Amino acid sequence: SSRAFSVAILGVGILLCVPFREVKLAAMPHYPDEIEYSEKYNDDDYEYRHVILTKHIAKEMFKVTAGKRLLEEDEWRKLGVTQSRGWGHYEIHRPEPHILLFRRALGTDPNTGKPK
Repeated sequence: SSRAFSVAILGVGILLCVPFREVKLAAMPHYPDEIEYSEKYNDDDYEYRHVILTKHIAKEMFKVTAGKRLLEEDEWRKLGVTQSRGWGHYEIHRPEPHILLFRRALGTDPNTGKPK
């Protein structure tokens, strides 16, 4: 009997061949009901966090940036993102532009936004 198979590339030179009925479709982007904030994480120089916008707020952001530039602090605050001082929107995550990536120098004073 003939069986339908789906092939997925899982990395350099690695293929996965599974029966088509077992293939799960990629999930649609996750848009929360309210703005979601990640826990902070860090490397040797910066602390990071990501912020997931609601669908409505993401549409408002695209009106401002067309998805082509980073948001200034006053712009992300006007969208309703609230966090302590010193955070900067540092990268656009192209597959999911409604997820804002923020960072600030380690040791930044959260009240003034100034690095120590």
